[in-house]
Amino acid sequence: MKRTKQKATIEQVIRALLDNDTPFSPTWLHRFSDLESSDLDKIKKIWLQINPERRLNLLRDLEDLAEADTLVSFDNLARFALEDSDMRVRAAAIDLLWECEDRHLVPVFLHMLEEDESPEVRAAAAKALGLFVYLGELEEIPETMQRQIEDALLDQFTSNEPKAVRLNALESLGYSQREEVIPLIQNAYFSNDTQWMSSALCAMGRSADPRWEPIVLKALDSPTPAIQVEAVRAAGELELKSARQPLLDMLENPEALDQDVYFAAIWSLSQIGGESVRETLEGLLDETEDDEEIDLLETALENLEFTEDDTIFQMFNFDIADEEDLRKASEEGDENQ
Repeated sequence: MKRTKQKATIEQVIRALLDNDTPFSPTWLHRFSDLESSDLDKIKKIWLQINPERRLNLLRDLEDLAEADTLVSFDNLARFALEDSDMRVRAAAIDLLWECEDRHLVPVFLHMLEEDESPEVRAAAAKALGLFVYLGELEEIPETMQRQIEDALLDQFTSNEPKAVRLNALESLGYSQREEVIPLIQNAYFSNDTQWMSSALCAMGRSADPRWEPIVLKALDSPTPAIQVEAVRAAGELELKSARQPLLDMLENPEALDQDVYFAAIWSLSQIGGESVRETLEGLLDETEDDEEIDLLETALENLEFTEDDTIFQMFNFDIADEEDLRKASEEGDENQ
């Protein structure tokens, strides 16, 4: 009879955390998902006894796992780690909460953005607040809260804050529909600074604003990978049909592409859809033996199904004006019979 593998006890995990002579095994990481309050309390009691470098690596490993496995959640531990004495750990805790939509985090992140002594933490908070600007545009948080977040990000962007804070503030403001954000994105892009141009393109992709189409299309040919990859991503986020062929052309010679650009092109095509996209992605899947590329292509093909379904739905999603035109045309047709 096959034995069922037992779940590790929190005591075992704690002993492993405190054992500085032995690398912390990745097999323990799932044990931190959805921690019960009693288990979290036990970790809190010994947290500061853990080597700071080990605490930092733990949170970063948990973030990697959360990106790979959508079924895990480390929010409980991350919330606690926001108060860590080590600035690197605080920043990593913010990053670990990248998918948490709890509006109670907003005042915490705002405080960290404005008051934390570490620029690294302030930059992480500026980045994390982007999710809540997005939720505000979806009307899933109060308008007053969204306005407060945007005002804080605008203040940080126009301040003398370190560049990393201001770059992340701009990217988060990309989700905002406020008119004053548009010139900020424009000025950043035309600064001829690689980092500002990259962040501007990221903001363009988040804006859902077609005005950026000419800039994004031109940036697809950038010789600078950091700029090109953000242009590729923006083309996908904006679902630019005009970018389909340039992206398909890129994939004809993947060896000439930076790997991040290549992977971004695959995903963006799955967001855009249309002629030759499925055939191209399936062809790449048949040819590759790289596990990471296989996973991406399979996920992209799944996403393409949603894109294609949505396109079909939009074909029949007439607005009121369309319906009125159809009604009049039908009536005219009846009269002519």
